[in-house]
Amino acid sequence: MNFISKVQRIALAAMIVLGAAACSDDDDNGNVIDNELTITEIAVGDPANFSSLVAALQRVNLAATLDDEGAQYTVFAPTNAAFEAFFQADNGVSSLDDLSDEQLTAVLLNHVVSGESFEADLSPGYINTLSTVDLDGDDDDSDEVNLSLYVNTDGGVTLNGGPAVSQADVNASNGVIHVINGVIDLPTVVTFAAADPTFNTLETALQADDSFNFVTTLSGNGPFTVFAPTDDAFGLLIDELGLENGLDDVDTDDLANILSYHVVSGANVRAEDITDGQIVTTLNGNFTISLESGSPVITDFANRETNIVATNVQASNGVIHAVGRVLVPDVDLED
Repeated sequence: MNFISKVQRIALAAMIVLGAAACSDDDDNGNVIDNELTITEIAVGDPANFSSLVAALQRVNLAATLDDEGAQYTVFAPTNAAFEAFFQADNGVSSLDDLSDEQLTAVLLNHVVSGESFEADLSPGYINTLSTVDLDGDDDDSDEVNLSLYVNTDGGVTLNGGPAVSQADVNASNGVIHVINGVIDLPTVVTFAAADPTFNTLETALQADDSFNFVTTLSGNGPFTVFAPTDDAFGLLIDELGLENGLDDVDTDDLANILSYHVVSGANVRAEDITDGQIVTTLNGNFTISLESGSPVITDFANRETNIVATNVQASNGVIHAVGRVLVPDVDLED
């Protein structure tokens, strides 16, 4: 593309207000279409909303990536106000200068998904972003896995329990932009426990015991592997033990022991790494995983079996596998 053509296209992008250009048409679903402009050109043409995003993309050479018409991307694009709020939050980041190029790249790619997904294509659950975590901490790309992103579409689209889509379906020649009102920070395992309504009871339990301080611990560097009981799993335990007041009837020390039994520290064990007969060492004892049935089955200390019902929810500091029953360690819950 020659320089004049590029300038003309940027000038056209400048006429777009959040993607709604007078020269654009709508498709049958009401999506704004402008097949002449790339994702980067749309962002560059709207400095009132995206100058911070553009500056960040240009610094780590991702602007060129999102200008490539040979690929399709879905970009959740934070506004200038979203970046300002991120800088003002208590997260140790007051400007882009506080992030290394590696950190900034990871955060920006956490807003980018491969392929084109309009709002109607999004459903509750996990998708992978282009941001990655290096499982071994070396320079070998083969050890990198993509971070998960939790999408909630209940009453609008929210991401990882925080930023919400304020305008969807800004169509570009190489994908689609969804404008969001916050920066999606790199998720920890606690992020997903809080964002995913499947884990509402787990989130409450993690906050219940101050002595261990699970939230602070599992928000740390890790890596951790968390076998996370679903709400249904906690419901089964409550019925099994006849707890009239739910988990409130469980002593806080016992609850801490139970939660610790679901956490492996120092390892990011993904589903593909699990072997038949594997003995898993947690923060509070061991359990065994069998693959004989074709899918992983855990046998806990109390000789109770449970299935792993979802795998490989990847955070920046570890991985979550959802389990269908609460694992019981060497603890007496009958008292």
